[in-house]
Amino acid sequence: MGLDYHQNINHKRRGVAAGAPLVIGLQPAAMVDHYARVDRALLTRIPGEPGGSFPVDSKELKFILDEVINSHKFDSPNGGIPLKTIAGGSVANTIRGLAAGFHISCGIIGAYGDDDEGNLFVDNMNSYDIDISKLRLKEGPTSQCVCLVDEVGNRTMRPCLLGAVKVQANDLTAADFKGSKWLVMRYAVLNIEVIQTAIKLAKQEGLLVSLDLASFEMVRKFRLPLLELLESGTIDLCFANEDEAAELLSRDSENTDPESALDFLAKHCRWAVVTLGSRGCIAKTGDEVVRVPSINTNAVDATGAGDLFASGFIYGLVKGWTLEECCTIGSCSGGCVVRSIGGEVSPENWWWMYEQMQSKGLHSPKKPEKLCLQDDGSYHLVHASE
Repeated sequence: MGLDYHQNINHKRRGVAAGAPLVIGLQPAAMVDHYARVDRALLTRIPGEPGGSFPVDSKELKFILDEVINSHKFDSPNGGIPLKTIAGGSVANTIRGLAAGFHISCGIIGAYGDDDEGNLFVDNMNSYDIDISKLRLKEGPTSQCVCLVDEVGNRTMRPCLLGAVKVQANDLTAADFKGSKWLVMRYAVLNIEVIQTAIKLAKQEGLLVSLDLASFEMVRKFRLPLLELLESGTIDLCFANEDEAAELLSRDSENTDPESALDFLAKHCRWAVVTLGSRGCIAKTGDEVVRVPSINTNAVDATGAGDLFASGFIYGLVKGWTLEECCTIGSCSGGCVVRSIGGEVSPENWWWMYEQMQSKGLHSPKKPEKLCLQDDGSYHLVHASE
């Protein structure tokens, strides 16, 4: 049944440009994210300490989801939806942002399981006209992650990756990258062979390579393979938040400040970016260094902020904008996703981003004519052709 579903999805794919996508994302394992707002009391009942990311098995995942649903029933006896479930993963968030908000042709490489979660991931990517022809269907479960957001917006992540299907290094071919201009990836030591193979094939096809450092835990525990990757000179663009940047330098230098980390990254990458949360970001290319403040907004959930910052920054590079302009649009796109829960931007928040860009003198990509409220209470962006 799974194979038939995949073939049908490919046949009904809408709006995918002929030829290779401009930007291709490598996310070895498709993932579905379950988002919920919870109180801190619930966090004490689930495996691991509140905050950060802690892997769980399938039984623990089910326990957490049941706890969320049961807690919601108790707190909200009149019903409602306790969980928001969408296609997830850092690379998927970035690619979806580029396609949905910036109208850049995108594709994704990865594997999904023959289950409802895999079908959901494929459907979601397809709905944004993302090229899904390089997603492989494999027998087994699709990765899932529970993302719990407390009263003050702090996140607790519980990924379930054990036994989930994913692309292996020997699955990749030059055809996966041929004709594209950018490869977007996220660092993960369990995927290091896939990452290395993808870089080799991408470079053979002339692609620029972007790498996100994933998390400070990943950098801390698996720093040496990351350093080897950076020092190979094959990473053109690197994104790090200030915690990841500090971990990168922690064992070799007394200076672990963001500026020192930026200098280190810029020695090995054409473009280097360190995001600073509410303090904005710093970026460097060659001898040029810029500092750009964050955008003032009503932040509800920080999930996807770095992923969508990358969407905006890469869009700026694709369009040939200055380093400062790339950072500014990254701040706009990163700011728009934190206005609601989850890593998928709503139409009203894309509208907010376009207005922010306009106020800063940046050209909006095909800005819609208006934002309309529909009968079901959702919003829809109306373009001139509609």
